[in-house]
Amino acid sequence: MPTELVSGLFAGQDLAARVEHAERTLIEEGARAAARRDPQQRVLVRPIGGGLAVWAGPGSPLDKVVGVGMNGAAFDDAELDAVEQAFAEREAPVQIEVSTLADPAVVERLTRRGYVLFGFENVLGLRLEPGRRARPAEGIEIRDVGHEFETWVNVVVDGFATPDTQGVASHEEFPREAIEQAERDLTATNGFVGSLAMIDGKPVGGASLRLSDGIAQLCGAATLPEFRRRGVQGALLSMRLAAAAAAGCDLAVVTTLPGSKSQQNVQKLGFQLLYPRAILVR
Repeated sequence: MPTELVSGLFAGQDLAARVEHAERTLIEEGARAAARRDPQQRVLVRPIGGGLAVWAGPGSPLDKVVGVGMNGAAFDDAELDAVEQAFAEREAPVQIEVSTLADPAVVERLTRRGYVLFGFENVLGLRLEPGRRARPAEGIEIRDVGHEFETWVNVVVDGFATPDTQGVASHEEFPREAIEQAERDLTATNGFVGSLAMIDGKPVGGASLRLSDGIAQLCGAATLPEFRRRGVQGALLSMRLAAAAAAGCDLAVVTTLPGSKSQQNVQKLGFQLLYPRAILVR
């Protein structure tokens, strides 16, 4: 019998390793897309401790180390030395995201080397059943991006530029250009699906979904400030979950800031907290 409970999800190490692997491949594919977009950029993709260190460009949201320490993966000082040197050459701080289900020795080693805890993010999950139906709010149309890609990018970036203030404040701020380039790079990943929300024919929000080995990653969603609290986020969530179930995914995951509006929205649809990630920076 799988470790996932019949009535919900048991966030054991096997499930966490599966989710962290999906996160690793998402960041890796985004970075490789950045390298194709700008061959002159010194994009970094380096394995470390069962995870991956990525630098995709100055100030990029993809610049971090993910997936380390899962399932007993080795994590030694020589690997970390090489990553720190590579980031120093690019004049970038090293940010490492560590699941609370990773080997505790990882965090111990990082703190001894001077890494500081900057914050947490929550990973939530939902079991998907075949035949799940979308239930968008009245008056909101959700459609695939298609030929409206540039509209989608602009709406998503504009929405991210004015974050919601509910919950714990983000420790990160990114230049608009860096967010836009990261969104474009992530659209090149395998299994990516973009959604655009419309009200009265006007684009008001956008979201993305990535399908990977049975996992539906809700990669991000944003609503223009003047259209918030009208059900746009819920509609985007509902449509993406139905699409993921139809594609055969058995698990949907999303990462949110603790106590945020995004966390509240997904929990209304049945998502449960699987585990936090600690964010350490040197």
